[in-house]
Amino acid sequence: MAEQNPAPSSSGKAVARTGADSAQDSGPGTTTIADAVVTKVAGIAAREVPGVHDLGGGTARAIGTVTQRVGIGDERMQGVTVEVGEREAAVDLTLVIDYGESIPQVSEAIRNNVVKRVEGITGLSVTEVNIAVNDLFFPGDEQSDEESRVS
Repeated sequence: MAEQNPAPSSSGKAVARTGADSAQDSGPGTTTIADAVVTKVAGIAAREVPGVHDLGGGTARAIGTVTQRVGIGDERMQGVTVEVGEREAAVDLTLVIDYGESIPQVSEAIRNNVVKRVEGITGLSVTEVNIAVNDLFFPGDEQSDEESRVS
């Protein structure tokens, strides 16, 4: 259940807060940013970095593939979890790195890009970007659906 507590803004106005949105005072009114917006921005920013093969754990990727085929999945949110406050956001990413890439270098590039994109697009300050590398992608690992092991 979402909790609604009026929180004073810098202008003294009450800003309705829920656990799922971020409200910002923007002059005569407020701007509310949903967690899903921050999640999508962070997911897209992580995928922009060379060396990132995919986001999400093995199960999440499998379920994501199925839901995308039936038109209900959104791969931009897969493998991304955010916690959004009124002025700050924390991002957790689970991802697959291409084999041969330096995990520390790719991780640092991801952190820099996620912070730049989230802060630039939403105006929220990113307090942390936690990265869990759960797999490596080797070329040839994924076979297309048309390929069969037997003929």
